[in-house]
Amino acid sequence: MVTDTGGINDKSFNQSAWEGMQQAAAANPNVTVKFLQSTSQSDYVPNINTFLGQKCGIIVTVGFLMAQATQTAAQKNPTGNFAIVDNAYSPVIKNVDALVFNTVQDGFLGGYLAAGMSKTGKVATFGGQELPTVTIYMDGFWDGVQYYNAQHKTNVQVLGWNEQTQKGSFTGDFTDQTKGQTTTQTFISEGADIIFPVAGNVGLGAAKAVQNADNAGGNVNMLWVDTDGCISAAQYCKYFISSVTKGIQAAVKTAVLSAQGGSFKGGDYIGTLANGGVVLSPFHDFASKVPSALQAELKTVQAGIESGSITTATKSPVS
Repeated sequence: MVTDTGGINDKSFNQSAWEGMQQAAAANPNVTVKFLQSTSQSDYVPNINTFLGQKCGIIVTVGFLMAQATQTAAQKNPTGNFAIVDNAYSPVIKNVDALVFNTVQDGFLGGYLAAGMSKTGKVATFGGQELPTVTIYMDGFWDGVQYYNAQHKTNVQVLGWNEQTQKGSFTGDFTDQTKGQTTTQTFISEGADIIFPVAGNVGLGAAKAVQNADNAGGNVNMLWVDTDGCISAAQYCKYFISSVTKGIQAAVKTAVLSAQGGSFKGGDYIGTLANGGVVLSPFHDFASKVPSALQAELKTVQAGIESGSITTATKSPVS
């Protein structure tokens, strides 16, 4: 596996992908896994080439930013197996298993939940880099808040993103926690009491700002992204109402095991609410704090999204 710049312990998609690799190794003794760290985008090609030289059975790359490097390597090595997290190709590349997740769906649930839990009537979201895999979460979150407003005749505002204009707040990377803390402090000062960072490791800075606000007597909480934050960033679990997650571990594990077993095939895997590829995580410490009526509404909304009776943003994870 070749990591993106967020690192193997980013509490987000790199870490989840590596966990999927490890799960594959645990499931099959014939699988051995290893990773190379990318500290900058210039590391992508050399790291992929290193693994090509080692004749790895499958090379897994992580993140939309690695799309071109992965495509080039796959097309130059048509007998090799590749998988990429958070990117798909049109047309598909036959030897690349594209693992993408329709996170607009669980993002919608996160927005609905945030709107239902907000006391100030203001919630906020921001991204790391402005990429389709980031803004699709933010679109879903924005839509979920609007749907809550329509159902309850309320006017909960979303700071940091507007799906209609595609304008919002981004810190510019997935690593600088100070930027995440500063951005979140600004949202809190503007009245937001629930924050949804879509920014990998930067989100830990957001959690720090939420913690500081709580210590100062404020009532601010947040949603985590990609993974269950109460597991990946347990030190901040008390502030996580839930997490808007995608099943990266299972998708990567399946890709690796299929390569080892000789059943590998390229194309698109799209994680959805219906197939369990995207999920709103358990409430953990908030299990008794999220009203039962709101929990029931979330189940109804999820069923509506799965059936198509509730429409979400049209942005495709494959675009």
